[in-house]
Amino acid sequence: MTHALQIKGLRKNFGKTNIIRGIDLAVRRGERVAIIGPNGAGKSTLFNLVSGRIAPTSGKVFLNDSRIDGLQPFDIYRRGLARSFQITNVFANLSAFENLRCGTLWSLNYGYSFWRFLSGMRDANERAEAILEQVGLSRKRDVAASDLTYAEQRALEIGLTIAGGQDVILLDEPTAGMSRTETERFVELIRKVTEGKTLLTVEHDMSVVFGLADRIAVIVYGEVIAFDTPEAIRADAKVQEAYLGSPLAVTSVGH
Repeated sequence: MTHALQIKGLRKNFGKTNIIRGIDLAVRRGERVAIIGPNGAGKSTLFNLVSGRIAPTSGKVFLNDSRIDGLQPFDIYRRGLARSFQITNVFANLSAFENLRCGTLWSLNYGYSFWRFLSGMRDANERAEAILEQVGLSRKRDVAASDLTYAEQRALEIGLTIAGGQDVILLDEPTAGMSRTETERFVELIRKVTEGKTLLTVEHDMSVVFGLADRIAVIVYGEVIAFDTPEAIRADAKVQEAYLGSPLAVTSVGH
């Protein structure tokens, strides 16, 4: 079995407070994994550790069999892992197209080249147009990101996340703040744009979790208490206890 991402004995302390208490997780290539747990369980901290925003206290993280813990976020990105954030993070004053074109530059080896005109970068322009179509924003091509609806801004951020062609994608609460209709459409978008890629998503909406994930990891107090298929997680007594005794009986969106 080949793994896109392996987390071994990962720990993170802030002073005397233990936030991540020894997480082990192995995610297969092409798998969609949802990470759930109560507020304060350490889900976003785990994402920050994996993506390099903060360094672990101890433990190891492997991306496609190469160790990445302790590396800078840009280095991890170049090695094939991209992430989104809970708060929408786009270039507000740039158009949707310009946002996505910026997202393609590093992967096309342009770097910072002040003497080049962006309009002449045919490959970057073509990739940006293709991603616009992929995330359903072609009709909003020239609209400033700040003038897009909230759901459209989230779609644009998904586009930015996949723009560099990374094969491991981390999405942090991608459907937060959306209506049920918007959520259903967004789940289909996530499914489409991550086809063939490895996906980890932190999500509170159980209908999204059970409709999207191949496996679900449940984190409580910085530890993984269960990691299994949606059916097994729904029936797991430890998981139900972690959610205050509420059975995880939900209807999946997108199915």
